[in-house]
Amino acid sequence: MGDGDPPATYTVDEALVALGFGKFQLLVLAYAGMGWVSEAMEVMLLSFIGPAVQSLWGLSAREESLITSVVFAGMLVGAYSWGIVSDKHGRRKGFLITAVVTTGAGFLSAFAPNYLSLLVLRCLVGVGLGGGPVLSSWFLEFIPAPKRGTWMVIFSAFWTVGTIFEASIAWFVMPRLGWRWLLALSSLPSSVLLLFYVVAPESPRYLCMKGRIADAHSILKEIARLNKTELPAGVLVSDYNVQLQENSIPSEDTQLLTSRRKENRTLDSSEQSMGGFSSLLMLLSPRLLKSTMLLWIYFFGNAFAYYGLVLLTTELSNGRNKCSPYQSHLKKTSDINYGDVFVTSFAEFPGLLISAAIVDKLGRKLSMSSMLFLCCIFLLPLVVHQPAGLTTSLLFGARICITASFTIIYIYAPEVYPTSIRTTGVGVASSIGRIGGMICPLVAVALIKGCHQTASIILFEIVIFVSGICAVLFPFETKGRDLSDTIASSTEDVNSA
Repeated sequence: MGDGDPPATYTVDEALVALGFGKFQLLVLAYAGMGWVSEAMEVMLLSFIGPAVQSLWGLSAREESLITSVVFAGMLVGAYSWGIVSDKHGRRKGFLITAVVTTGAGFLSAFAPNYLSLLVLRCLVGVGLGGGPVLSSWFLEFIPAPKRGTWMVIFSAFWTVGTIFEASIAWFVMPRLGWRWLLALSSLPSSVLLLFYVVAPESPRYLCMKGRIADAHSILKEIARLNKTELPAGVLVSDYNVQLQENSIPSEDTQLLTSRRKENRTLDSSEQSMGGFSSLLMLLSPRLLKSTMLLWIYFFGNAFAYYGLVLLTTELSNGRNKCSPYQSHLKKTSDINYGDVFVTSFAEFPGLLISAAIVDKLGRKLSMSSMLFLCCIFLLPLVVHQPAGLTTSLLFGARICITASFTIIYIYAPEVYPTSIRTTGVGVASSIGRIGGMICPLVAVALIKGCHQTASIILFEIVIFVSGICAVLFPFETKGRDLSDTIASSTEDVNSA
C-alpha cells in the first residue's frame, strides 16, 4: 500500500469473525441467558397460579384466564416500549429497566391481598418481561456470523432451563408452601441482571451505528483480550462510514472493501435519531413491509400455540380431559399433576437439539415451516378424547416442534432487521405474539374448560398451519448472512444474494 492510499479498515462483523467465539461471549451468554430463564419462569408459573388462586378466591374460569391474559397484555406494551428504548438509548438501558420492573412487581405480587391487586402487579411483571427481545438482540450482536445459528439455539436453551426449573419448584413448593412462595421465588432470577449490570457491555454494533466508534473499539479490544485473539489490522468503521465512502469516492479500493455491498446504497441519517413512531413507520416501509407482516402473523400464531400448549398441559395431561360441565368449576390445586407438567417440559430439550441440527443446514425458513406442520400432525389425534398416557405423549411431541419453531424465529427475526431498528422490529413482532398469548387462555383454553376439546384443538391446528405457510412465504433466507446496520444495506444485500 502506498503512502497516499487510505488505511485498511474493518467492520464490526469482520472483527467478530476474527475474534471468534470465546470467553467474552460466554460471559455475555450467561448474563443474557439469566434474563431468558427469568422470563420463562414467570410465564411457566401461569400454569400453576391460576388454578391455585381460583380455588382460594372462588374465581370463575374467565377470571382465572384473565390472570394469564394481563401478563401478556403487559408484555405487549413492554416489548414495543423497551425495543424503542434500546434502539434509541442503548441495549443496556433497555434491559436495565426491564429487570427493575420484573423483579419489583414479581416479588410484590406474592403479597397481593386480593384479585384486583394481583392482576395489576402481574400486568406490571408482563411489562418487564417484554424486554426479552432486547436481551436476545444484544447477545446476537456479539456473535460471529458463521456461528450465529448454533449459539442462538444454545441461548434459547436457557428458556428451557427456566421452564423445567419452574416446574421443579412448583412441584415442591405448591403442595407445601403455596402459590405466594412460588411467586416470590420465581422473581429472584431477574434480580441477577441488576447485580451484574455494571459489568454488562454495550453492543459495539449499536455504538458504531450511533457514531461512537472509539467506544465500540474499546469493547472489541476487551473481547480480543478475553478471547486471547487479535483485532484485524486497520481502522474500525461502521456501515455509515463505508456508505459515505461509496457515495463520495467510488474507487477500486473502496469497492474491494465493500464487495458485498452495492454502490448505490445510501444511509438515511434519520435512522440514527428515530423516535418510536418513525421507527414503526420504517418497519412498514416498502422494503420491509412483506417481512414485517409475515413476521407479525408468525409470532402471533407461534405464541398462541406455544403458550397454549403450556397451559393445556395442566388441562389435558392430568386425567381431566374427560370432563363434565361441573368439573371445570371444581378444580383444586391438588388436581394438577405436577409430574406430567414436569415431564412435558423436558420436551423442550429435544426441540432445541432439533433446531440446532437443522437451522444452519436446512436454513431458517424450511426449519420453521417443517416444525410447524409436524406440530399439526401431533395435535390432530387430540380432536377427540385420548387416554392420559397418549395425550401426554402427543403433547410432548407437539411441544418439541413448537419449541424448535419458536427458537428459530428468534434467530431469524433479528437477522431480518438492521441494527438501527433491530430491537424495535423484534420487539413489535414479539408484542404481536403477546396478543396471541393473551387471547389463547381466553379462547382456546377456555374451550377446554367448557368441555369443547374438539373446537379448541381445531383452532390450534388452523393457527399453527397458517403460521407454517407464513414461514414458507418469508421473502428471503438469512442463513450465513452478515447482520446489516441500515435498511438500505439490509435489503440490497438480500437482492444481491
